[in-house]
Amino acid sequence: MQRQLVWFRSDLRTHDNTALAAAARRGPVVAVFMRSVDQWQAHDHGANKIDFWHRSVRALGDDLSGLNIPLLHREIDTFDEAPKALLKIAEEYDIEGGLHFNREYPLNEWRRDEAVIQAFRQADRRVQPYTDAVAFAPGELLTGQGDYYSVFTPFAKAWHREVDAERLALRDNPGAQQRLGIDNDRIPALPRLKGKPIDAKHWPAGQDAAADRLERFLRYRAHHYKEQRNFPAVRGTSELSPYLSLGMISYRQCLQAVMSENGGSLADGDAGLTSWVNELIWREFYQHIAFGYPDVCRHRPFQRYTEGLTWRDDDDAFAAWCEGRTGYPLVDAAMRQLVQCGWMHNRLRMVTAMFLSKHLLIDWRRGEAFFMNHLIDGDFASNNGGWQWAASTGTDAAPYFRIFNPTTQSQRFDPQGEFIAEFLPTLASLPEKARHAPPKDLLEEVDYPAPIVDHKAARTRALDAFKALSKER
Repeated sequence: MQRQLVWFRSDLRTHDNTALAAAARRGPVVAVFMRSVDQWQAHDHGANKIDFWHRSVRALGDDLSGLNIPLLHREIDTFDEAPKALLKIAEEYDIEGGLHFNREYPLNEWRRDEAVIQAFRQADRRVQPYTDAVAFAPGELLTGQGDYYSVFTPFAKAWHREVDAERLALRDNPGAQQRLGIDNDRIPALPRLKGKPIDAKHWPAGQDAAADRLERFLRYRAHHYKEQRNFPAVRGTSELSPYLSLGMISYRQCLQAVMSENGGSLADGDAGLTSWVNELIWREFYQHIAFGYPDVCRHRPFQRYTEGLTWRDDDDAFAAWCEGRTGYPLVDAAMRQLVQCGWMHNRLRMVTAMFLSKHLLIDWRRGEAFFMNHLIDGDFASNNGGWQWAASTGTDAAPYFRIFNPTTQSQRFDPQGEFIAEFLPTLASLPEKARHAPPKDLLEEVDYPAPIVDHKAARTRALDAFKALSKER
């Protein structure tokens, strides 16, 4: 049987992996992972994500070793080097059966993959890409006019209407193969990164860790997800986003687990489970947007008319936002959670993003890059989609006049100020109600800054900026 080459990227698992399953059916497999730290950092991936990537590849190597599949490791500076590096491997290791990989949809990744496909075909070598990270490849779900969906709700309805058993079926897990006499490559230590990664114990790597998180979420929290997901002091979310981002668990594994808990249904039944399914569909929606509207991958707003917005160039205010010293406790606690933990609660991602883009009227792209630089679950499509939603420049965007009041958000979603006290311990001594907006006479006592902007004045400024823009539309 002919040898097959499987190229792993952000699909770091042996279970339910479309490319690996297809390759293993055709012959013995050789696996490869190519690390491109310079390219990742150019894409704003920070030390937390890159370190997690590194640890996850090591875990993948262990899993592959149990199947007698050797894992090769290559270092490339940029995506442009991928075709040559893969062809060299195919020649060196007598890969006659072809190259297999699962598709990625942001523009640079797509262009890299198309260059690889072209290079292999020109060399008269087989190459096969697969749809794996999403149920529907971009272009399979379109509006009645043949366009990509730009609003989530109709996309989700179409997704539920069209999804079938095949798209949800788990792919075969490969069995152990005969040894090929090819040694695993040693995965070298990471080069010096921009920043120090968080403690690895908070996010253990590998498909087993991902499966364990899914099991515990379903057992303890999933049925309460809808009512608890917005409260950052409550451990109410799945905490699976880092594992989904690097493919240590698949959407199919998640949805199959939901159906097992929910009588076979994804759209009806337990409100907590169906609410979580909705969040998984959001991830897919943003992948379709990244592919169907590639300008969002070029740092441009989805709503093109918003390119005329005049953003404030205020480095001091931006630094205060980054460092968690805006004088708005919920915003500051959330930003400190991001920097300390490499992760931020989803409700707080919306609050902090809207504060930067609306209260401070600072370009959302600066915040988008800061998030990517710190998030362990940094995913371009989801991060870009969320930021553009908050800034009212994107798909399904919040109306420009929707501007979260950080204090009322705090009172509603952190009513006892527990989350605030955890990440702003200087405010823990205050009465619970005072934590949301400490009175002036207590600010000096607790060493906490006054608000850097007045909510009402900032709201008016943002509304004026958007209204002026609307007149020019």
